[in-house]
Amino acid sequence: MKNQSKQENPARYLSSLEGNPGLGRLLPFSLQQILAMFVSNMIPISVVGAAASPALSRAEILSLAQSAMIAAGIATFFQATPVRKLGSGLPIIMGLSFTFMVPLTAIAAKYGYGAVTGTVLVCGLFEGLLGLTVRYWRSLMAPIVSAVVVTGIGLSLLSTAARSFGGGYAEDFGAGPNIVIGSVTLLTSLLWTVLVRGNKKQLSILVGILAGYVTALLFNKVDFSGLTEGGWISLPKLLPYKPIFRLDAILSICVIHLVSATETLGDISALTGGVLHREPTREEMTGGLTVDGFGSLLSGLLGGTPITSYSENVGLTIMTGVVNRNVMRLAGVILVLIGFFPPVTRLVGTIPEPVIGAILLMVMGQIVVSGVQMIAEAGFSERNKLIASISLSVAVGFTASTEAGIWRDFPVWVQSIFSQNVVALIFVLALALNLLLPKSMDEGTQNDKERREQNGFRS
Repeated sequence: MKNQSKQENPARYLSSLEGNPGLGRLLPFSLQQILAMFVSNMIPISVVGAAASPALSRAEILSLAQSAMIAAGIATFFQATPVRKLGSGLPIIMGLSFTFMVPLTAIAAKYGYGAVTGTVLVCGLFEGLLGLTVRYWRSLMAPIVSAVVVTGIGLSLLSTAARSFGGGYAEDFGAGPNIVIGSVTLLTSLLWTVLVRGNKKQLSILVGILAGYVTALLFNKVDFSGLTEGGWISLPKLLPYKPIFRLDAILSICVIHLVSATETLGDISALTGGVLHREPTREEMTGGLTVDGFGSLLSGLLGGTPITSYSENVGLTIMTGVVNRNVMRLAGVILVLIGFFPPVTRLVGTIPEPVIGAILLMVMGQIVVSGVQMIAEAGFSERNKLIASISLSVAVGFTASTEAGIWRDFPVWVQSIFSQNVVALIFVLALALNLLLPKSMDEGTQNDKERREQNGFRS
């Protein structure tokens, strides 16, 4: 009877890590995850390649973008399928990281793209080592530090989401058609969530993307040119550019990997806390970081930039509650297959910026809310409130594009790490405050609370 019950309701497996609800139920959710990250996975390689000296050609960049899909797919599959200490076993999608884009652009312009490849290879091994040694420094990640970092991850992409909603960096930013396309996408997703019942409710993002895409077609905002550029089938090349190893480049990117590791741990904490309602295990944290390193190493071998977990997809998972590992396993397989067929990459890449922006607004909002919930769970003690308020306010204020001049007299390496990276600054501030503020500062507050309760007052 128990087995029969499972067969009668396979859809319930979508809300649990284990179980096979069937390909028909998995596929829409896998496609939804892919569409939410696809364009973002192409941007870092495009920006860094274009900035290289000499600059990579469009054909070279497109070839590397194909390889990026393969590397992201393999890393995603292993993230959901632990092998020894490789993989967290959590439904987290992997892709090229934006955190490294600015410093790698400078490295590519100064030393050429070969230096990017050499740096990514060495630093991928470094992050793998971070994962294997997480037991020795995990204690530094107190609950309030993790909570503030998760909140910062959500806040960090809200301006990017707004920029995409208005049309990105095109000349018609803020034009009426862009606002209409983004609004249709957002409203469709919201109405679907409100009106639809059952498991289909969780497909709101996919439905919103489709509605936004159709609206963009009506406004003639979809560019189908160049779909067959690069042929129908493309095979990845191993080390397409000869690695160049520069010590200053390697050291600077290793420092950024510390930030990336923090973001990954924040994503893991957001997922386990927001959906599974528990703290992440040491094995999950170790496996999550080793996949970061493994994925970056693999990406470097294929000519790509470092790989990390995608916060927007974590937000999507929290929003839908679909945590089945097979969703991400299938997404990983699909990404690998797409990597061999350039026209598919070009077609998905035609999704307009306002559609992506609307989706980002929804899922990053979920990350912010999860972070606030984690702060509440850590407790609103005077010490925790001080850590959260100072780290969030300073980091968000100092990394605003309008206040970039505040970093003018800082060393160049400090600017490259912190001036445009709100998560990095939040992490350093929260960690420093947690280490420096005396734990005894809460004792007086606790004593006052106990005295009030003894006198009949309840908070």
